[in-house]
Amino acid sequence: MKQDSTRNTAYTVDCEDYVHVVKFNPFDSGDACSLIAYGGNNYVVIGTCRFQEEDAEVEGMQYKALRTFHHGIRVDAIAWSPETRLDALPPQIRFCTAASDKKLRLFTSDLQDKNEFKTFDGHSDYINDLVFAPKEGQEVASVSDDHTCRVWDLEGNEKAHFVLRSPGMSVCWHPEEAFKLMVAEKNGTIRFYDLITQQAILSLECEQTPLMSADWCLKNSLKIGAVAGSDWLIWNITLSSYPQDKRPVHIDRARLFRWSQVNENLFATTGYPGKTTTQLLVHHLGHPQPILTGTAAVGSGLTWHRTLPLCAVGGDHKIFFWVTEM
Repeated sequence: MKQDSTRNTAYTVDCEDYVHVVKFNPFDSGDACSLIAYGGNNYVVIGTCRFQEEDAEVEGMQYKALRTFHHGIRVDAIAWSPETRLDALPPQIRFCTAASDKKLRLFTSDLQDKNEFKTFDGHSDYINDLVFAPKEGQEVASVSDDHTCRVWDLEGNEKAHFVLRSPGMSVCWHPEEAFKLMVAEKNGTIRFYDLITQQAILSLECEQTPLMSADWCLKNSLKIGAVAGSDWLIWNITLSSYPQDKRPVHIDRARLFRWSQVNENLFATTGYPGKTTTQLLVHHLGHPQPILTGTAAVGSGLTWHRTLPLCAVGGDHKIFFWVTEM
């Protein structure tokens, strides 16, 4: 929980294993603290965070682990359910994971005696991303190297199945567009699907590959961002199917793109893990250069806080947190 200025990390949390994925809860859980989940080689830890940027009584950062869920296999992706509530009696924690055995696991816990999980089978290759329906949380969408996007109910039944032309890298569900799903493919195409007709209704093109990650801006549903090759790219879907803005940022290839949850002009990208260090860059569309550069020893995962301009990256036995300007 110490401040660590050597790599301009605002805060770090020590973890007992390599952190493959880290995810702030993007939904209001009814508590002043933020929920964060991180996944290692065979477990998921759920904890709460509170930062001095939001509470003057906190010195630096307060982190508290709530529960460790045994997972038994490497965690590749985590999605939070909007049904997670810390202010309910009893509290409810619900999240879903994707694992290296090509299965989804839905966990539900009251942080006491009730700890259930269900396994969803169907993908035939690695699952790269997953997301809950943002309003009711009664469905989960996932994309995979098996060239499919699938939508599941909470019992693990497949409700929809979209055949893709290349591996699915990212899937997003916007709270203002509850009947549309955004799917980004490795071949550089981003498609929007109408979940009622189960048809593709719009597509965007990168014109470069490989597309590794894309995100739908929470603060402006017309904005889409992605990384492909070593560049970031931004679209306004009302203007063109080609990016309005793009810039080379990572020498060795970019890996992840995430919009801030608090500002439609703020986003972060990461370079490829596997180098000795991974670069995190925070960008603002009003500035020609990145406004923050951070390095993490072999970082993986990237997530933004729900109400602060603060992002986190996982790494070797650590989570790194950076605070930026709005």
